[in-house]
Amino acid sequence: MSDITKELTELKHKVGQTNSVTYVLITAARNEAQFIELTIKSVIAQTVRPLKWVIVSDGSTDGTDEIVTKYAVEHDWIELVRMPERRERHFAGKAGAFNAGHSRVAGLNFRVIGNLDADVTFDAGYFDFLLRNFIENPRLGVAGTPFREGTLQYDYRFTSIEHVSGQIQLFRRECFEDVGGYIPRKIGGIDLVAVISARMKGWQTRSFLEKSYVHHRPMNTATQNKFIVPLKGGRTDFVLGSHPVWEIFRCFYQMTRRPVFLAGGLRLAGFLWALVCRVEKQVPAELVRFRRAEQMHRLHSFFNNLAHAAFRRADQDKALPEPRSRCEKATVFSTHQ
Repeated sequence: MSDITKELTELKHKVGQTNSVTYVLITAARNEAQFIELTIKSVIAQTVRPLKWVIVSDGSTDGTDEIVTKYAVEHDWIELVRMPERRERHFAGKAGAFNAGHSRVAGLNFRVIGNLDADVTFDAGYFDFLLRNFIENPRLGVAGTPFREGTLQYDYRFTSIEHVSGQIQLFRRECFEDVGGYIPRKIGGIDLVAVISARMKGWQTRSFLEKSYVHHRPMNTATQNKFIVPLKGGRTDFVLGSHPVWEIFRCFYQMTRRPVFLAGGLRLAGFLWALVCRVEKQVPAELVRFRRAEQMHRLHSFFNNLAHAAFRRADQDKALPEPRSRCEKATVFSTHQ
């Protein structure tokens, strides 16, 4: 068999495998007219389309419904669900809208269910790629990829690949049911809690670095002031059980990013204020213990790796011969940098 024939055979086998994994998508959208058409076009362009995509308009008043309706008429696998307008915007509303969409697909025969925000774009092979990973790993419960906001992207020296960002999260159906789906919380973190709960119940969660998507609106800035976002973020970290030591190191790292000091400083202030005020946790004690144990393990591993790297560097320096002249000395330092 020639190499070309072999590659075609493997490709057909992979396509056949992917087509055997049916998936559904749910999007909770509230006044997303600015970006939702870009998201719709990305999904329509997929090489493997969803069995059903339910877009729940959570009281939108900006033309979101009209944009979705236009595409739903052309594609029978897209469905618009309208919810009543509400004055208050909070994360519990997103969970409620998602769960309304979930009720529309609960009776369908699918193996993977995805949460998809209404302000993201990605390439045509995005979902095909993620579905392959579910096929290859039966213990994979939640999958996603990194995202970009402008020129910014997660630094995976400090972010675990077990973290799956909430803008696009794909769940194996059994995993989603195991964790109880998205549980409404006004303060947010519904997607974070779902991913941590999945690991706590023995599922694997993974962000695959081979692909990424674009998030067009910076996180949590739909209606909030950019200075309020980190302050509330620190409070959210506290009520969702983050370890104080982990939070301190995280915030100090964030202080090195622009605007220097501000984002990390405000986040730490929000966390410490919640700690001093003894704000009640919004997750079970079991999840708090599990999350803190994970965080301290990662922190311990990070400093261990840092120390090992320093020792290796010191050993390499000792192995270098002592330069005998200024010229040789300059050569040693220039090649070692």
